Amino acid sequence: MCSDTGRPSSVMKRARTSGFTILEVLIAIAILATAAIAIGVGYVNVLNGYEVARRSTVSDPEMQFARMQLLSQPDVELARQGGEFDATDGRHVRWSAVIEPTETADLFTVTFEGEIAGTLLLKEQKTQQVFRVLRPTWSIATERATLRAASKDRILKILEGVNK
Repeated sequence: MCSDTGRPSSVMKRARTSGFTILEVLIAIAILATAAIAIGVGYVNVLNGYEVARRSTVSDPEMQFARMQLLSQPDVELARQGGEFDATDGRHVRWSAVIEPTETADLFTVTFEGEIAGTLLLKEQKTQQVFRVLRPTWSIATERATLRAASKDRILKILEGVNK
């Protein structure tokens, strides 16, 4: 059979079916929308992460100085007592730290708390940070030897499990 144009009807059928159906277009749009949502959610999570990091870092120079005083203190007992000083703008800064040893030799968990007294123009500020510090001078020699032996035993147990 031939159509009016002189072509066989099978060619005409192929010409009509060579495009996309509405179902295929809708599926492609759904896939694209799902990918766009996933990318959008990822982007929002990155922005939230940046905001949390920005808030958690100490941007106040007085608190940075107080934290430097803590980290530069070689004696753990003096570091635990904290300190205080007057800032350049007339405010008073007071800081303290709770220092606890971890299961790793010479590694300590530090909870740093700082407070800046307010003035007429500036309100009172309080900061608390928890971080870890590697400080051999804060360790007691007998505890260090015990912690190192325990770490060695944990590593040997892990290696035994891998070799089995």
